Amino acid sequence: MTEHDPTEISIRVRVNGIGRRDHVPARLTLADYLRTRCELTGTHLGCEHGVCGACTILVDGEAVRSCLMFAVQADGSEITTVEGLAAPDGSLSPVQAAFRTHHGLQCGFCTPGFVVSATAFLREHPTPSDAEIAEALSGNLCRCTGYQGILKAVREAADSIHETRAAAPADTDAVAG
Repeated sequence: MTEHDPTEISIRVRVNGIGRRDHVPARLTLADYLRTRCELTGTHLGCEHGVCGACTILVDGEAVRSCLMFAVQADGSEITTVEGLAAPDGSLSPVQAAFRTHHGLQCGFCTPGFVVSATAFLREHPTPSDAEIAEALSGNLCRCTGYQGILKAVREAADSIHETRAAAPADTDAVAG
């Protein structure tokens, strides 16, 4: 067993479905923890002030700017990064696939934050209007795309998710319960 610095704090988190226990400095940001300790570099650091959205991840299902949260604040939480959105077989999520189809990226720097933000938004708003999509993504900044491909991608993902849910058979346990 390795010894840890007594000034560090013990945390337990689940990151992309994998349990982790670490000792971290009190002021280590969650973004830096994910990038350095977990080696999940899809979480990008842009402004480091919570403005650009490049560091957006899910904490217990909620979209969070990981540059504004300390790793110790995530103790006991379920964390999902862009790397955790694909299916176990590697197939892309509906949002990821739509971003690829509609070229919702250019340099790719802002893409993980947009994909995670859109994923969280569509979970809460499965049939959004185009105006609602634009408003939901207004907190993420992109300097390359002009946003049109991104907006088209989220629209397609919303439609795809809605169609999949509509085609799914009814939950018979809920009816029988």
